[in-house]
Amino acid sequence: MSETKSGMDDLVQRIGKLAESGQGLAREAVRQYSVEVETILKIRSCDSLRIERCLDGMLDFCFDDGMLALYKKLCRYYFDIDPAATVSYINFYREQWDEQYKGEYLT
Repeated sequence: MSETKSGMDDLVQRIGKLAESGQGLAREAVRQYSVEVETILKIRSCDSLRIERCLDGMLDFCFDDGMLALYKKLCRYYFDIDPAATVSYINFYREQWDEQYKGEYLT
């Protein structure tokens, strides 16, 4: 019985370390993507490839509130440039994260 408990404790600790590592990676991604998003907005870029490359990369980190805020910000900006593509990115978000966030969407 104690061997099973010890194994579970070890598993829980390893999962905790993995979660911490993921959060650290997300924080670094937010820092880096913040620079790119702010640059796109500042120069009023209409480069769809640049914007979509940024959104593609950001999507994997939208479990993080900071990244989700950046993703929303860039989607709002991109909507005036390419509404159809922006709707696709909103749907990509929903497909990947909607279950986790129970219906939260980009508004």
